Amino acid sequence: MNDQTPAGDIVLDVAALRVLAHPMRLTLLEHLRQRGPATARQLAEHYEIDSGAASYHLRQLADGGLIEEDTQRGTRRDRWWQARHRSSIHDPASGGPGEREDSRGYLHAVLLAYSEQLRRLAYTAPLLPDEWYEASTFSNYTLRLTPAELNELKSELAAVVEKHRRHDDEAGTPVALQLHGFPLLEPDDDA
Repeated sequence: MNDQTPAGDIVLDVAALRVLAHPMRLTLLEHLRQRGPATARQLAEHYEIDSGAASYHLRQLADGGLIEEDTQRGTRRDRWWQARHRSSIHDPASGGPGEREDSRGYLHAVLLAYSEQLRRLAYTAPLLPDEWYEASTFSNYTLRLTPAELNELKSELAAVVEKHRRHDDEAGTPVALQLHGFPLLEPDDDA
């Protein structure tokens, strides 16, 4: 963690990018961050996957230092897992050329995991209590920017998000805020 990383966050290194280059691992990690400790069996049931596959992905996350066993709960047979950090930070510009492939693999997994989260939201959002429904936002903007302007926007938005973060021990309902900023290139466009 560097001096500018908020407490409780992790800046993803190459090893972590490789571990998280699978959408199910990202999904399980986010579940543990948002909802707290869980067992492989609970996660498998929730995401409708095989419990062996859930256990495998959890072990990969643990080996990568992203989650750990919650020794205050469960037994040897019924292991509980918890997230070690509240957020992951990855800025593609901060990595070297050797990290680019791992960074792109992580990006691919992030987009697949987020699309699955949005698919699930499609079934629950209409059922939100009025207060939460009215406080929610579903926006899509198309801006015309240079890479430098997108970097500036990214920094400004990160500062706003940090201003509104609460500490883990404070009251409040977890809210998912997803922000994506990328050029709208067609597959045959020059990148």
